[in-house]
Amino acid sequence: MNEADALDIVQFAIWTVLVTSAPAVLIAMIVGVGIALVQALTQVQEITLTFVPKIIAIFLTVSVSAPFIGSQIGRLNDVVFSRIATGF
Repeated sequence: MNEADALDIVQFAIWTVLVTSAPAVLIAMIVGVGIALVQALTQVQEITLTFVPKIIAIFLTVSVSAPFIGSQIGRLNDVVFSRIATGF
């Protein structure tokens, strides 16, 4: 295994992390902006108002996108194990 192989695997792993975390991060950002807008319009500054909807939205998003996340992680495993089997 040389530096190019290690860099390729690390790059693929980082890309997998970014792709699999994207749905939850996007939903959290959208819900956070929506709650901030509602708080700014109504002047209700309750701190727990931001956390509960985000937690529920992230939980629902992860449960819906679990097959996608699993397939991406499985793809990473296939690439790593195939490289190990072929000796890089």
